[in-house]
Amino acid sequence: MLILIMGLVIFFCVHSVRLVAPEWRASNMLQNGAMRWRIRFGMITLLATAFIIMGYMQMRMAPVWLWFPPVWTRHLAGLLMLVALFFVGSALVPNTTMKKKVGYPMLIAVKIWAFSHLISNGNLADIIVFGSFLIWSIVSFAVYRRRDRKAGVVRDQESGVQFDLAAFTFAMVSWFIMVFYLHEAVIGVSPLV
Repeated sequence: MLILIMGLVIFFCVHSVRLVAPEWRASNMLQNGAMRWRIRFGMITLLATAFIIMGYMQMRMAPVWLWFPPVWTRHLAGLLMLVALFFVGSALVPNTTMKKKVGYPMLIAVKIWAFSHLISNGNLADIIVFGSFLIWSIVSFAVYRRRDRKAGVVRDQESGVQFDLAAFTFAMVSWFIMVFYLHEAVIGVSPLV
């Protein structure tokens, strides 16, 4: 469990720098260069993600079950993941309607991903991982939106159906890859079972 907690703490600390110290982040990027900042950020994120996966896998070897979710929650989670991947696509593709409307579609994707996995899994490792991601994404989204309102941020970029279709295509393709191959290859559990 210690490796899992270490990974989560490192991950959330790194991903909360923009949340709690945006000026320090901006000055550091200016001083050292944006590319150097992104490389360091990426390396620390990879390390934290490896710790999270290793700790999660260790805890799954001797699971502590808190409840046994009904089968229908897995089907609901699959549908919610399609929605989450649409928000990921909306974050990655420029000028999407979701990016214009909500501003932070990636955080919405994390919320939906975490929630869908919480309702369909019932052991302690799942609660720790997905619960912490859900709390972090809710807090981050609220802080960013409040900060934007206070600063008077207006998102008036041109959005178009072609960008939304690209985000939807990304969601469909990545969902099929995840469901039929990647989830089992990486996590060791098929969502189809």
